[in-house]
Amino acid sequence: MKTQNLKKLFKATALTLLISSSMSVFAEPTDQVIAVVGNSAILQSDLEQGMAEAAHQLQAQKKEVPPTEYLRVQVLNQLITQNAQMEQVKRYGLKADEKSLNEAVLKVANQSGATSLEAFQQKLDSVAPGTYEVLRNRIADDLLIQRLRQQQVMSRIKISDQDVDNFLKSPEGQAAVGSQVHVIHMRISGSTTPSELTQIAQQVKNDLSSNNDFKIIEKKYSTETVKVDGADMGFRPLSDIPSELAARVSVLNPGQATELIQAKDGVHVLKLLERKGNEQKALVPQFETRHILIKTSEVVSPESAKQTIDSIYNRIKAGEDFATLAATYSNDPGSARDGGSLGWVSPGMMVPEFDAKMKAATVGQVTEPFETQFGWHILLVSGTRQQDMTQEYQQRMARQILGERQFDSELDSWLRELRSSTYIEVKDPELSKAIGK
Repeated sequence: MKTQNLKKLFKATALTLLISSSMSVFAEPTDQVIAVVGNSAILQSDLEQGMAEAAHQLQAQKKEVPPTEYLRVQVLNQLITQNAQMEQVKRYGLKADEKSLNEAVLKVANQSGATSLEAFQQKLDSVAPGTYEVLRNRIADDLLIQRLRQQQVMSRIKISDQDVDNFLKSPEGQAAVGSQVHVIHMRISGSTTPSELTQIAQQVKNDLSSNNDFKIIEKKYSTETVKVDGADMGFRPLSDIPSELAARVSVLNPGQATELIQAKDGVHVLKLLERKGNEQKALVPQFETRHILIKTSEVVSPESAKQTIDSIYNRIKAGEDFATLAATYSNDPGSARDGGSLGWVSPGMMVPEFDAKMKAATVGQVTEPFETQFGWHILLVSGTRQQDMTQEYQQRMARQILGERQFDSELDSWLRELRSSTYIEVKDPELSKAIGK
């Protein structure tokens, strides 16, 4: 058993709690402080619960559970690292977004067979009152730690334009952005436990390595609680594949499959069958756009903003110049000084409401007023074009691949620095010696 394997277990501690819901979350051993991390404490019950969860997860994956003392040290190490990160979360004042939290909890609920948060809460609290709240809090902590890591680690990753150019000239870069790929795509989903779903997905991957008949694999592993879907995607440019998947496929040799890809809708595996040169360009529709924005504020009510934008709209319809009115009244200083011009805009650059109006607009006609999170707008699309974004796409793909390469090593470096700069006191001398404190 390697330490890295135990690290992976703690990336899904909230899921582990659900899997091991038959265990008492509220067991009350003789509690005492095992370690102090910054301003927080790790209790004996925290350590014992973590060890029980780790052992349960290993058993579910049919892996050997290490000796108790080894497990104790590794789990304590992970709890110290988690607490050190949560100290940073508090320091930076990070708060869990309620919408994202509900979505994450609902994902766990769906995996357990519950279709709503209310049903999931009843299910968990029927085992032990308060279990749902514990799970929700732990998922919230996981989300906050993920956000903290993104903020801290991404700021450490430096990719220069020269790095991108060198990558694109390399054989790997050419394969990543300059070819079409023939791929088999397998998705494993269902209402079984996450560990069982991952185990089945690994079996699907193993079969896929020597068998291209996805229909046989579908039939072999689909059950009442597990759904295996396969598809031969044919030849398609990497630019037509979601960037996260394309980055994983681009480094494969024909006949190889990706590692398991965890997503909201299940576990994905892709196998590369063939690769060939790509002559298709990444053409993106663009819209030459002007807009006028009237913001709401403490002194400008939504009703007042709506009256102002309606008045401007009527003046434009009556023949007044859009650019002049934008320069005079628009609350978007970046575009107002240029007559409201936003230049050529690609879909996805603006908020969804603006995007939708822009795509539906008739060239040369002013849209009726509409509201976004920024206030009230009217816009004018004066032209459209198909822009070749192949070079931009290739550079974006290269940065993502290079960033993924650096992320894990930078994360390890950041965690080591965090540990060294955090006050850590382990009360038990033997445990302290074992973890180097």
